[in-house]
Amino acid sequence: MKVKFAVPAMALAAMLLAACNTVDGVGKDVEAAGEGIQEGSEAVEEDLKD
Repeated sequence: MKVKFAVPAMALAAMLLAACNTVDGVGKDVEAAGEGIQEGSEAVEEDLKD
């Protein structure tokens, strides 16, 4: 009886861990893109001041 629950529980845990890594990676990509946009806008702002 325990085996019937253990296998699906392990499969679910594996999927959840994989999803966490994926979401973490997407978060890092979005953060990097935001930093690039911020740096670009700061460069334009400096150019406009000159």
